[in-house]
Amino acid sequence: MKTSRLISLALGLLLIPAAAAYAESGFNRVDPFEFDPANTRLVQSTWLPGIGCPTDARISTDGETTKPYTDAACPTGDRRDKQNQGLLLVKTGPTPNYAAAGAHLRNVPSTVTELGYDIRKLASSLDLRGSHCGGGAPRFNIETRDGLIFFIGCNSATSQQTGDTGWTRLRWGASTTAFGQLGGAATLGALGVKRIDIIFDEGQDLLGGPDQFGAAVLDNIDVNGSLVGQGPIEPGIESGGDGEHGDD
Repeated sequence: MKTSRLISLALGLLLIPAAAAYAESGFNRVDPFEFDPANTRLVQSTWLPGIGCPTDARISTDGETTKPYTDAACPTGDRRDKQNQGLLLVKTGPTPNYAAAGAHLRNVPSTVTELGYDIRKLASSLDLRGSHCGGGAPRFNIETRDGLIFFIGCNSATSQQTGDTGWTRLRWGASTTAFGQLGGAATLGALGVKRIDIIFDEGQDLLGGPDQFGAAVLDNIDVNGSLVGQGPIEPGIESGGDGEHGDD
């Protein structure tokens, strides 16, 4: 991915208005969004039930009885998630299309010592099977309090935990190198954080990497050990009920 496109997309994405956060303090919500100024309708970002990494789930081998099941990649998860939701990010068509799928992380602290997510991908972040996991997408866009933007790409994870049915848990620690949009670099733990987004803007062409898949499924978005594994919930509505997704 060309640096100039990363910069222009990053600046455009910062103009997306932020919906009002809940009253709770601390990281607690991940809001999906699409950046598509030309209205190409070739990107999608949404939380969907049944596609997340299963933690404390139930499976049936006879269609009648069930037993507990947890994928080895996600021994821990968001306890509020009762529908095994996952975050679907898609970019259809060519990478140069000026559009991206994304998600905004709400109420992030100013000091971040760990970022991560579970990705529906076999073996490792470098495996060509499963979700796209390139140097540029899905990536963390980190805006600092002094107005700079830094990037951390999917395939640069410093630790990985592989499951038994095609999931991998990726983590980036405080010493992870984040690359600045205008050059230079800094460690994650040294950044004074103002905003964090997950951006997916690599498509199905060769610029989208050797897999040319143009899609990824994520779950259990991690900030400093706090996990969010479901979409926004309207105040007063419990996860698992009708109408659980907010319109923000």
